[in-house]
Amino acid sequence: MPFNYNILINKKMKNTRYITFTLLIFLLVVTACGNKEKHKVEDGHSHDDVIKSENNDNHDKVEEVMISKQQFETLKMKIDAITERNMSGYVEANGTLEVPPQNEAAITSVVGANVVSIKVIEGDKVNKGQVVAYLSHPTIIKMQTDYLNAYSNSNFMKKNYERQQKLYDAGVGSGANFQKAEAEYEASKAMVNGLEAQLRLLSVNTASVRKGIIAQSISLRSPIEGFVQKVEVKTGQYVDPQTELFEIVNTHHVHADLMVFEKDVYKVKKGQKVVFNVQSIPGEELSAEIYSVSKTFEENPKAVHVHAEIENKTGNLIPGMYIKGKIQTENAQTTALPESAIIKEGDKFYVFTAERENEDWSFKPIEVLLGAKDDNWIAVQFFEELDKNTKFAYNNAYYLNAEMQKGETEHAH
Repeated sequence: MPFNYNILINKKMKNTRYITFTLLIFLLVVTACGNKEKHKVEDGHSHDDVIKSENNDNHDKVEEVMISKQQFETLKMKIDAITERNMSGYVEANGTLEVPPQNEAAITSVVGANVVSIKVIEGDKVNKGQVVAYLSHPTIIKMQTDYLNAYSNSNFMKKNYERQQKLYDAGVGSGANFQKAEAEYEASKAMVNGLEAQLRLLSVNTASVRKGIIAQSISLRSPIEGFVQKVEVKTGQYVDPQTELFEIVNTHHVHADLMVFEKDVYKVKKGQKVVFNVQSIPGEELSAEIYSVSKTFEENPKAVHVHAEIENKTGNLIPGMYIKGKIQTENAQTTALPESAIIKEGDKFYVFTAERENEDWSFKPIEVLLGAKDDNWIAVQFFEELDKNTKFAYNNAYYLNAEMQKGETEHAH
């Protein structure tokens, strides 16, 4: 049978088309599988892992920092509600802490004497009438004996006067004798009363002296309640009359005495609020209210005294301490926080709310807008209304932020 080339060629063409079609299908399958693997494996993670990682990234940012009770005390954290302050419209004034004259007392001796013992030291609290020292001297003993003699003599003069009065009334005594007895008795009474008054100034019990009991020493007593400011004597020292031996100050009535210069006097009046600082209590701001404005100028400097009653007395406020204050002459109040309560992150500013959780403390950052600055206080505005009882960290904001950043790093790992 003769070989048919046409049939052979047709068969080869059919086989070629079949192989081409098969290769095409194979390539499509491989490509599809490759795309599927690409979605399945990317950087060593499955598609679900990638989604989970993205979700975790959203939770990596820590929005709270917790500190323990020990950390809280070590850092000396200050927690308080937001405060209203007058950031403008005030008069600056410096001065000192003072007490009214009736709340200061100088203890002196009425007579020259020697200090037998001292019962107080500087800083001690004393009550009115409390003994602060004992004095002794022969003069004190002599005054008591003189009083006793005068008292005895007065009793004799009294009896003589009464006898002469009876004789005179009966018409058997002369008028001259009666008048003389009366004059002598009156003089003796005056002598007794004078010596008795002197002994009372020395705190000597005259009733005991009349019984013949002579005190060897006398007591010095505090005329007011307060604290011992100065002790100017030593045991055994001789002190002259009217020499200041002790100084007592009642600090309960300590007040702010500010000096306002002539150019600002017209702005200041009774009832205005004052905020001031005392160097001995760093970081603590005290408030007061003006109750008296002097009507006369001091010559040097040309200023008037302004007295203000302190409203939040704290610490050891001692007369003579230097103070630096501001008198609020306008009532333009705004919310403010100390500079140490604010942090800057990028172009934003944050403060931390504070909430106690058992023994620990929780702090959360809140974004704020800053306003006017006055010393270390800055006016702040919140983007949303907060509960009026919300507490804030008044200091260590940078430490709290660092702890929060540290927590974010640890959480990321």
